[in-house]
Amino acid sequence: MKIVDLSRELYHRTPSYPGHPPVIHGVWKTHEESFVESGKVHGLASMFISMVDHAGTHIDAPRHFGKSGVSIDEYPLEKCIVPGICVDLRHIAPRAEITPADLEAAVAKAGLPVPRGGTVLLCTGHHERTFPRKEYSTDNSGVNVAATEWLAQQGVVHFGIDSMRPGPEGKINALVHKACLDLDITHIESLCNLEALLGRGQFTFIGLPMKWRGGTASPIRAVAVFDL
Repeated sequence: MKIVDLSRELYHRTPSYPGHPPVIHGVWKTHEESFVESGKVHGLASMFISMVDHAGTHIDAPRHFGKSGVSIDEYPLEKCIVPGICVDLRHIAPRAEITPADLEAAVAKAGLPVPRGGTVLLCTGHHERTFPRKEYSTDNSGVNVAATEWLAQQGVVHFGIDSMRPGPEGKINALVHKACLDLDITHIESLCNLEALLGRGQFTFIGLPMKWRGGTASPIRAVAVFDL
């Protein structure tokens, strides 16, 4: 069994979506402080974290798209462990729209069918090219509404991308989110290391969210597992 980690590292002030609060991560208690408090028995260190539920590599809950969508604590876990493929879209220009024709060509090149009830991970190369520079939060390519509809028609439960949003920045991205609600699918944002999946065939994708009551999203430890 081979596990490929697809998750961004979380750390203090890691790049967050424009307008979202920053990730705050710090020391709550040191070993030395705890050692003194325990009567010099043993010191136990601990840290604290404050972040938006869309921090780092995360899955959007349908509740994010509209009030009628389920929250992350109600999102079916069966959709979090699914077959997946990764397609190469690194030739798409920054800020450009990924179209159905682009997806069809990338899937054909991969030589793998889109798994019904599974996921498609879109390797645009954006994370590799720009993270953690400021361009990471602005210059991504992404699917348009027609491409989102094409993915849904293939029977996926979600798709993933190596940028902070599924569509290019602006109106198209908002419409892609709306389309996901209408199509009853969702997406995973801020993946990384997708290049390691290209040409390796189908895998099992695992990305379990935290059980946040009423949450609109959740950070996940996203992995691709081969030979499970």
